[in-house]
Amino acid sequence: MKIEKTPFADLLLITPTVFEDVRGYFFEPFNEARFRVETGLNISFVQDNESKSSKGILRGMHFQVPPKSQAKLIRVTKGAVLDVVVDLRRTQPTFGQYFMVEINETNKLQLFIPEGFAHGFYVLEEDTIFSYKCSNYYAKECDSVLRWDDPSVNIPWPTRDAMLSEKDQQGKALDEFKTIFF
Repeated sequence: MKIEKTPFADLLLITPTVFEDVRGYFFEPFNEARFRVETGLNISFVQDNESKSSKGILRGMHFQVPPKSQAKLIRVTKGAVLDVVVDLRRTQPTFGQYFMVEINETNKLQLFIPEGFAHGFYVLEEDTIFSYKCSNYYAKECDSVLRWDDPSVNIPWPTRDAMLSEKDQQGKALDEFKTIFF
């Protein structure tokens, strides 16, 4: 596995080692011991989630607030997404900035998202399957949504006419959130 640091503290892009031959391919999407050694992070994942979406769907920008905040390890098993995170950690120089990367079934990239980030994605292909591990269980009372089109963050989504859930349409602007993450 290859670990790439991003300009955001602890936000990591992971490229797995893939073994391919005439039969197809094999790779290990996650190995806790290797993850800890390679990243230096001591994270335990307690919940796996998966979603299937049609092209043009936008999901996000989701996060959970303390004490139930979550780190995530995300990947796409089928299709493709434009994956986006926004740093909500006020003490970081990257606070309020976004990071964007295409993740798809061909490049097999994974993104480790530490606690303190809002996360979302725009679906680029039909029947895309998105999978992720969480370091904490889902807690409705700690669930929150950053506005996907917040002008202060200015994410360059492929469209401004994305299909969103009702929950995602009601996200708050960055300046509406009190200090959540440090």
